[in-house]
Amino acid sequence: MDISVVAADGTRLTARRTGRGSPVVLVHGSSGGLDSWDPIVPLLADRFELWVYARRGYPPSDGCRSPKTYADDAADLQTVIAAAGGSAHVAGASYGATVALHAAHSGSDAIRSVALFEPPLFAAGAALAPVLGAYRELLGAGDIAAATRLFAEKVARVPAALLAAMASADTAPKSPAEQASAAAEAVGCLHDLEAIAADQADVQRWARIGVPVLLMQGGETWAPMPSTMDAIAGALPKAARVTLPGQSHFATHTAPEPFAAALREFLLSADL
Repeated sequence: MDISVVAADGTRLTARRTGRGSPVVLVHGSSGGLDSWDPIVPLLADRFELWVYARRGYPPSDGCRSPKTYADDAADLQTVIAAAGGSAHVAGASYGATVALHAAHSGSDAIRSVALFEPPLFAAGAALAPVLGAYRELLGAGDIAAATRLFAEKVARVPAALLAAMASADTAPKSPAEQASAAAEAVGCLHDLEAIAADQADVQRWARIGVPVLLMQGGETWAPMPSTMDAIAGALPKAARVTLPGQSHFATHTAPEPFAAALREFLLSADL
């Protein structure tokens, strides 16, 4: 069931509710949307009420009226939690995990627990300003493929060999609908990059988060993600940790069963 909710600044967000039980809001990463959690939702819907939503900047939610910050995304998450009944568990993947961190950092009683899959905290701060500028220029020129590669290389730090493999696998001609979708996701990534460049790299600030936390990562995710996850664990020494063997940053799609099983176990313990 799709639901339209309105953020404090009037931005309309499209959310989708599935299942029954304690509410869990799932926050998607960059290049995502309403379908980002499709492999996971059916595996948890028997026990939890799952809420997914398209973050601002990603259709069918409204676009961004000004350069985005994590404060915008955190406020939007709180809006969705309010629609879910006023309190919920939160799980975020990649950029969505950083959104969850920012929202939990506020100390809001609305967030009952936080599950984080590989927030890219290594990519933050003014050093990304040149990347943001170059990304804007590529989008302005209509070169979606080059913009997408730039984001993957300079923000997500995807290794060159994997970038080449991804490029060679994506050679099939795209339909007009697929081209439009890719362009819309690229605009969403632009606004994510605005927020990332305006953020800071200080990991110790998360130490004030007081709700239960689960840190999830793939056993084969490239550097510097492993050291970043260790740094987060150092700031949150009571956090539970799960490593998915043989998986990387795409584990929500490549290993949905073990991902959902680990998330279920955590949510059940946090739901007591």
